[in-house]
Amino acid sequence: MQSVRLHGIGDLRVEDIAVPAAPGPDEALIRVTMAGICGSDLHNFRTGAWITRAPSVAGHEFTGIVESVGAGVGHVAPGDRVIVDSRHVCGTCPACLSGRGQVCANLGFLGEVIDGGFAEATLVPGRNLLRAPEGVPDRHLAMAEPLAVALHALDRLAPPPGAPVLVAGCGPIGGLVALLAAEAGHAVTVLDTNAARAALVAEATGGHVADPGAPLPAGIEHAVDTTGHAAVIGKLAADLPGCGRLALVGIGRAGPVLDPLALVERELTILGCHAFTDADLAGIARRLPALSPRLDPFIAAEIPLSEVPAAYARHLAGEVGGLKTLILCPPEAPETP
Repeated sequence: MQSVRLHGIGDLRVEDIAVPAAPGPDEALIRVTMAGICGSDLHNFRTGAWITRAPSVAGHEFTGIVESVGAGVGHVAPGDRVIVDSRHVCGTCPACLSGRGQVCANLGFLGEVIDGGFAEATLVPGRNLLRAPEGVPDRHLAMAEPLAVALHALDRLAPPPGAPVLVAGCGPIGGLVALLAAEAGHAVTVLDTNAARAALVAEATGGHVADPGAPLPAGIEHAVDTTGHAAVIGKLAADLPGCGRLALVGIGRAGPVLDPLALVERELTILGCHAFTDADLAGIARRLPALSPRLDPFIAAEIPLSEVPAAYARHLAGEVGGLKTLILCPPEAPETP
């Protein structure tokens, strides 16, 4: 079968590999229908940040159809369309036992610690599967994982009803945070150095575009950073009023970013947001039928597996106009439904 495997930093290859073996206990074999390229995929490719095994089939955002299940998997069955949880958790550490798998002591992700979804088929733990809601097309089911990340960040931010929310960074997560905030009744302001992407997100969410170099608009006390850039985070923290709240979901470089004295004196709340919880993904699954009509503006392209390396290059060069590139796996399969 065709696959896209990461062999090392900057080394992504389209390769024919064997179809995975029959699922063992608590596993399921998935025929992948659609996958998505994530910013963390690009970060991993560019920096090697999470390369723990190689080669590995890349991709943690995907959907598909259950081909077969192993012993102990009873909540999904062959023929079911599924949403895939990208987290690979141990299930036994205190965080997992308390329902906080996003901070599992042994947390990894599909496409890194085990093969992911950039292939015609893949083997995953059965606990990583949820039945997909009826009537939602594959291209939107493949966006369930980033939607769960966005929901987790917005829930962590916890803006009061109707409070304005600012989103820094108009990549896929930023766009989806803005969408969920707008759906929840918040007035949304977005900012990005890429004016075209900021305009796209503002139009899709009914939001407003702010100048990245100007002070924050008056009245904004809640912000989400999806860029991970120290300068952006520092400016947001400096511009938010006293008692403001800032949720950080972007992936950047480790290092000093904020002045703790300023946090104390101005009572700022800084919130780390990592992946999502079981409840977040289940909540998105329930909401997808209603969200589905609003997701197409975020999709930049649908490509076959053979074009994934070229798509990585375009993304890293800043040559992609939209937010989310999706992969049809295999390319000849019609989308469902």
